[in-house]
Order: sequence, then C-alpha cells, then structure tokens
Amino acid sequence: MMNTAVEDGLIRRNPCRIKGAGDDRSPERPTLTVAEIAAVLAKIDRRHRVLVLLAAFTTLRLGELAALRRRDLDLDHGWITVRRGQVELKTGELVVKGPKSDAGKRRVAVPSDLLPALRSHVSAFAQPGPDGRVFAGPQGGYIRRQNFRRIWIKACKAAGISGVHFHDLRHTGNTLAAASGANLRELMERMGHSSTRAAVIYLHAANDRDRVIADAMNTHIATTITPDGEQS
Repeated sequence: MMNTAVEDGLIRRNPCRIKGAGDDRSPERPTLTVAEIAAVLAKIDRRHRVLVLLAAFTTLRLGELAALRRRDLDLDHGWITVRRGQVELKTGELVVKGPKSDAGKRRVAVPSDLLPALRSHVSAFAQPGPDGRVFAGPQGGYIRRQNFRRIWIKACKAAGISGVHFHDLRHTGNTLAAASGANLRELMERMGHSSTRAAVIYLHAANDRDRVIADAMNTHIATTITPDGEQS
C-alpha cells in the first residue's frame, strides 16, 4: 500500500521497509458509481468539474492534473500527455517535476464523450498560451491538495456521499478500465506504473466480468452442444 502511495505521489518515500510488511491486508478504498460521480459534479463549482471527470475517467493523479499545461492536451484526437507532476512539500512549497519512473511519463486517452467538456473548460478556465495551466484557482493560483480537499468534501457532503477521498476517483477509474476489458499491460500503462502489483488489484476487482465472459460463451455452446452435454 505504501509503495503504491509513493508511485501515486501521495508520499515522498515508503516509511514501512520492514520485511513482511507488504503482506498486511488493508481495507480496500471505496469506489464511486458513475451516478455518484454525476451527483458530485452537480454540487461542485463548474471550474472543478473537468478536474473530477479526468480523475475518474483518465485516472490521473491530482498532482498530475494540477501540473497539466495546454500543450499537454490534444483536443482534436483526445489525448493527454503526462510529462510532470506537482508535489507539495511539508513546508508548503510546490515543486513541479518529472515522473519518478519512465512509466509515469505517458499518453492517456480521454473518452470521446468527455472531449466537449474538456474543450469548454480550456476555453473558459485554462490560462492562456501553450504553457498555461489547464487547472488553476479562481484567482489564478495553484491547485493545492489541502485546499481542494475542502472543496471536494463539501461537494460530496452536498451530494449525500461520505468517506470518499478525491484519490478514490483514481481507484474508480482503474476499476472501470479493468471492467471494460483492459488487460494487465494496458492497466499498467494507463496508471503509469512499472510494477504489476497495483494493476493486478484492479483486475481482481473486475472479476464480475467473468460472468460476462461465461455468458458470451453461450453463443458457441448453443450451436454445438445439447443441454445433455452431447454434440448436437
């Protein structure tokens, strides 16, 4: 869990370097339904709606979203290139730097149904010029984790949702990607992970697809095998 937190940019290093500590089973973080995401969107300021949408459906981390520039977006073909992330130090200083691993630097596809909202956001709220930040505060300030946390909690509360962190949108998106048929390598690339460990978790979470797969096999079975198990 702590290694994943390091990869996600939530902490700078893993304090739990004890042999066997990785075997600890922590409670799974909640995921939101698409209806719950829509409910939060209805209660959050328009300036922050696309931030929520991209966190859920591209699974970018808050620090990666905060560091996006206009030139990182391909609004014609629906791609986001992740080149850097914003890290907030204990001193309050904001540092923008490249990903910790080559896997973190990646290109992520945006669902085409979200492109109109993304284009509208860029037109209305992004800073000007190719280096303009895609997401900025009302006064042009940086998106800070603690400040946005208050905005997120307020919107969730208004939507009747509790106990959900903004980072849980990333879990939601990864679970949706796995349920949509993404394989292990595809999940790793989309998440920006070089290790299979985290991606495997989402594949396990999508085990309900096994019923879909099994039911799809019916089309092959029905044409060749009788209900008695014999060849038709």
